[in-house]
Amino acid sequence: MSASLASSALSVPQSKIREIADLAMSMDGVFKLYFGESNVPTPDYIKRAAQKAMADGFTFYTSNAGLPSLRQALARYYSELHGVELDPSSEICITASGVQALNVAIRSILDPGDEGIVLTPNWPNGSAIITMSHATPREIPYVYSSGRYAIDFDALERAVTPRTRLLLYTSPSNPLGWVATEHEQQGLLEFARRHNLWLMADEVYERLYYPAGKNAAAPVPSILKKCTREDAVVVVQSFSKSYCMTGWRLGWMVGRKDLVARATSLNEYIISCASGFAQRAAETSLLWGENLLREMVGKLRENRDYCLGVLSKVPGVTIPNPEGAFYLFAKIDGVTDSAAFCKELLMETKVGLAPGVAFGEGGEGNVRICYASDRPILEEALSRVKLFLESRR
Repeated sequence: MSASLASSALSVPQSKIREIADLAMSMDGVFKLYFGESNVPTPDYIKRAAQKAMADGFTFYTSNAGLPSLRQALARYYSELHGVELDPSSEICITASGVQALNVAIRSILDPGDEGIVLTPNWPNGSAIITMSHATPREIPYVYSSGRYAIDFDALERAVTPRTRLLLYTSPSNPLGWVATEHEQQGLLEFARRHNLWLMADEVYERLYYPAGKNAAAPVPSILKKCTREDAVVVVQSFSKSYCMTGWRLGWMVGRKDLVARATSLNEYIISCASGFAQRAAETSLLWGENLLREMVGKLRENRDYCLGVLSKVPGVTIPNPEGAFYLFAKIDGVTDSAAFCKELLMETKVGLAPGVAFGEGGEGNVRICYASDRPILEEALSRVKLFLESRR
């Protein structure tokens, strides 16, 4: 009998988003609204900074925690945006992408047999990494009421067992666009304190926020504003979304000193360190990126409103008004197999959307639409989606 593969690896299903993407990549002329990225390339000033960093010799290993200068820049970022003071030498760790920050943080928290609660629908990588850590994800769906998603705190209480060690949530949410209110943040923090859990906040989309009547690039209030240095809280972050750097694979985490120290040590065995020249480019993005970020958020708000205007007129489609990120999570009457629906849509219209089932409990019957592309792309893609939906009535 031949050697078998690890059961923990076999128990992680293939990404339903990737299934659609792989099919779409075999076709020509597809409108790619399934991934969480725009068609806007990384700004030139960031690319030039990377070129200069390579010329200046930033092509060697950095420390496991990342360049001190980037960690200092991030400490300034939190001080200026959130009024949160961090020690860049012990409370910030640079990672090779936001997903790697999630990975190294979860591996630092969970032992085999432990459980992690995940608020869903949610980006599937969190639950998958918990499974890969030989732990068990417990998915708790949001409740939908009066046009808004909300946290089911009663269900959270029922989900806690003696093996529960972690609660993971994302705000702004991928895929919902939901943003936790400060009251909900406080509730999550008190829940974690009461049950002696780690609270992990995925805040990757914090700058993509559309508060009514507020600054076009105001950040979502971070959970870090509410916790103390002693709280078991960790934030995972990325340069991918706010600075159009998805392919650069650069992120970071902020947390209690013992967690950051352990995650820094684990970096050695996972990626050693993030690319030095990418880290230098990221410093430049923080220094000079605010004006372009404001412009991008303004365009995203316009795209959101346009897409809502089109799809809200289609009978049988329900879409909450997203407060952040760049997704619509549309519930479509009669759809019970969102993966099959998205495949049919792709084959007939060449529009690629992400199936709601990919995002865990509460996601089936929905599709995720990324509205970060240029307006002409969205106009043609949504015209095709609208016709497709109307033809099914």
